[in-house]
Amino acid sequence: MLPRDTINQLKYFTALVNPRSQDPGQLNRQQTYLRALQTIPNLEIIYGHFLTHEIMMPLAPPKHGYVKVIKTEEKGSDVNLALHLLSDGYKNAYDVAVVVSNDSDLLLPIQFVKKELGKRVGILNPQKHPSRVLIANADFVKNIRKGVLSKSRFSTTLTDSQGTFKKPETW
Repeated sequence: MLPRDTINQLKYFTALVNPRSQDPGQLNRQQTYLRALQTIPNLEIIYGHFLTHEIMMPLAPPKHGYVKVIKTEEKGSDVNLALHLLSDGYKNAYDVAVVVSNDSDLLLPIQFVKKELGKRVGILNPQKHPSRVLIANADFVKNIRKGVLSKSRFSTTLTDSQGTFKKPETW
């Protein structure tokens, strides 16, 4: 998507899932995906964590009342991304940062990096509708098209220092 640019480093921000009883293989699939990511040169994985708890939520109209649900939130990944964006900018580790996100919570760090550090920041948007505030503040925004995404998939079989492994049927 950025053919004229050299990618020096990739950082992937995530959290290890807490598998639910209805999908016990979820953690194994994620670990296989993370192993596949680690076959990419210059890629670093930075972990946040998931917070899972039960809460009461209102029912959607026309029904009335409340229902107990299990709420899972990824915590720390957006803060970790913001911190690395700022820290790497201060270290002059990049000329242009490219953020793959549509999270408007990243607006202030992006504005700071641009205004205070004089760096360019672009957005690769993984969702159908890009955040208006990110569009207004990024130096460029590109939507990740389905065709580009399908060409970027891992092979069915991969090899790393531990040996050969296969992509699960679903990720």
